[in-house]
Amino acid sequence: MTITETSPVSVTREPGGAAEPAQQAWTPRLWGVLAVLCAVLFLDGLDVSMVGVALPSIGTELGLSTTSLQWIVNGYVLGYGGLLLLGGRTADLLGRRRVFLIALGVFAAASLVGGLVDSGPLLIVTRFVKGLAAAFTAPTALSILTTTFHEGPARNRALSVFSVFGASGYSSGLILGGLLTSFGWRWTFLTPVPLAILALVAGIALIPRDKPAAGGGHDVVGAVTLTGGMLLAVYTVVSAPERGWLDPLTVGSVVLAVALLVAFVITENKVRHPLIRLGILRVGSIVRANLSMIALFGSYLSFQFMMTLYLQDVLRWSPLKMAMALLPAGLLVAVVSPFMGRLIDRYGTPRLILASMGSLSLGYVWFLATAGNTPHYAFTVLPTMLLLGGGFAFGFSSIMAQATDGIDDSEQGLASGLVQTSGQVGAALVLAAVTALVAGGGHAGNDFGQFHPGVNLVTGVGVVGLLLNVVPLVLRRRAETVTA
Repeated sequence: MTITETSPVSVTREPGGAAEPAQQAWTPRLWGVLAVLCAVLFLDGLDVSMVGVALPSIGTELGLSTTSLQWIVNGYVLGYGGLLLLGGRTADLLGRRRVFLIALGVFAAASLVGGLVDSGPLLIVTRFVKGLAAAFTAPTALSILTTTFHEGPARNRALSVFSVFGASGYSSGLILGGLLTSFGWRWTFLTPVPLAILALVAGIALIPRDKPAAGGGHDVVGAVTLTGGMLLAVYTVVSAPERGWLDPLTVGSVVLAVALLVAFVITENKVRHPLIRLGILRVGSIVRANLSMIALFGSYLSFQFMMTLYLQDVLRWSPLKMAMALLPAGLLVAVVSPFMGRLIDRYGTPRLILASMGSLSLGYVWFLATAGNTPHYAFTVLPTMLLLGGGFAFGFSSIMAQATDGIDDSEQGLASGLVQTSGQVGAALVLAAVTALVAGGGHAGNDFGQFHPGVNLVTGVGVVGLLLNVVPLVLRRRAETVTA
């Protein structure tokens, strides 16, 4: 790493003359930068969970069907997951500070407009725009963090703090969403506006200026083919359950999505400055980190989605009561995350990711084994949420650290965008499949039976994530035994 005035890092000189990073001093400005980045992650989590709680009220006031309501969520996912890689690469090329602040301003404006519109389609458009903005703020925030804090204890500590705010934002959004919806769903859109503006002003004052990459360029063809292919793939999986998998439009979308993604791979192997250096995918630890993020987000968010439907639509719980029922998972993440930096230093990311996948899988298996047709909250739901919360707490920071370890500063935006894209797109695909299974189960009154196929799929995703991390460790230990 080059030491400049924009990098709050000190160095010591070894006898041989090489510069090695010294222990990083956590100055007030450094804490301020971390606070701004954490605030943005908090806003992302807050926004997603608040809007989820408010969906029934939005549908009633604007006259939206269930399908239209789903697009309020899916519009955000499509914009976010589809452009994350472009957002990370743009930050590397144009400057992280500039991209971060512009995207944060767009996020605030879209939130304001979303709270004022009276049209369902316009509301969906604002959600898509917010997803686009988050696609630039999220990887840029992480790349600012990973280039500001040294790899090792300092970065692990910063990542653990960063993770706390993500969990706190989601948990707070559940509670605030339940409270604000009683005053009107628009407050769930308007509340993030002043917080985003405050973070923007603080970011302008605190985030050090950085220079765009000296070399390189925008891979326009790669960006278009990748973004188009991912958007079309997610759209196809989301819309196919309603339209039908054999419908000509569905088949055509699948073919076109595959063609675009194949064109992207061909482009990346030929252009001078590719959007993704495909060689990064030859690193086994990075590939496992991305696959683990798919398992983590895909299973966790899909399970919460089913519990939300069951508790509100089937049992007729109020939004606030439902939020309190799911809250233990988020609280556990908030409690454990501050210690993750030290745990990563002591045990390493592979073991912690393995613990994460094990906790997730155990939670889903416990639910299937004890739920029956009328799951009891204290005996079934609460232990499951605690196990899932533990899995997310151990997994998120560890996966992020593993996905960016050893990556050059010039590609931190790429690495962080790649792993976050995996989580978002994976969540969209798994959730779409779960939704299709739940819809196909029909209505079962106060019975949980209609959700069992979805829980089976979620459990399978969690177990696959566990196996992906168990097998390498087993093979490594066998190799060490043979060598010894």
